[in-house]
Amino acid sequence: MYHKDYAQWDDFLAQFPNVHLLQSSAWGKVKEQFGWEVYHLFDQGWGAQVLVKNVLGGFRFGYIPKGPVGFESQIEQWLSRKNADGFSQSIRTQLKAFCSERGVAFIKIEPDVLLGGQVNSQDCPQGFQLGSHAIQPLRTILVDISSDETQILSRMKQKTRYNIRLAERKGVQVEQSNDIDLFYQMMLITGKRDGFGIHARDYYKHVYCLFEEQGQAKLFIAVFQGRPIAGLMAFMHGNRAFYLYGASLDDHREVMAPYLLHWKAIQWARERECTVYDLWGVPDYDETVLETHFGQRTGGLWGVYRFKRGFGGQVVRYAGPYDFVVSPLIYELYKIYTRRAGFRS
Repeated sequence: MYHKDYAQWDDFLAQFPNVHLLQSSAWGKVKEQFGWEVYHLFDQGWGAQVLVKNVLGGFRFGYIPKGPVGFESQIEQWLSRKNADGFSQSIRTQLKAFCSERGVAFIKIEPDVLLGGQVNSQDCPQGFQLGSHAIQPLRTILVDISSDETQILSRMKQKTRYNIRLAERKGVQVEQSNDIDLFYQMMLITGKRDGFGIHARDYYKHVYCLFEEQGQAKLFIAVFQGRPIAGLMAFMHGNRAFYLYGASLDDHREVMAPYLLHWKAIQWARERECTVYDLWGVPDYDETVLETHFGQRTGGLWGVYRFKRGFGGQVVRYAGPYDFVVSPLIYELYKIYTRRAGFRS
């Protein structure tokens, strides 16, 4: 019988203190409030927090974001199909039994494993298919914040350093806040201006409160001439900090408040002994393509790449996604649906 057990899951995660935010119990509790079921799987030294949701008029699919959790070398060997037969068999057996018991047509896995080393883009674990789209961004920029502030700043683009100092000279103040209503109003303006969908207000409130009460989230608000003009919601888990949500008003953009917000978020993360700041999502192209075209491209994540590249991080790409398919017919219908809805990796 598969079920959720946050206490047991937290005990298991104690072996892996740097597990990704999206495999934390708090993230599972957030998703439970917004239409997902949560289950926890354990077997032979690995585990996974599985999210399940109804799609296509009642068919069910599963999702393992940034999992499964286990020893890194073992998971990399499984993904690259190198000397991990027992581990691979265990995962396939558990997922098949889970799908049968819970009526799940397929499970999408997006591992917390970077390409390179043992795993390349064409690898696919036995019994899985390369997914046609990803739910989380496959490519991101990771900023090394393990050194002192002088070194972190020195690795940034000159223009980014300049804009951080410009915001300070212009008198932008960054405050720590719990005003989710204010942040949500900024998100509405940002989403309309930049053409992307946003979550409901209660979503931001719920995710922030769950992590903030554990000391793992902070809302930063930039104030200029007494008026809030931009906001950033940062999270941390283990040794990693994550930039998940940011917003700004249409006016006073010349004072470069978002640059200072990120710098304050980096300082907050370093105080909590994080060594990596994840800027969460850039276009899924090799860095040479990104660097060649970012000056001309503006749609999708291209605009944010222009901004994020300035913080001196490394462009990385995660493995996957991989789909474990139990019902091929429903899976094909799902792929047609996602193509029409515009979900592409």
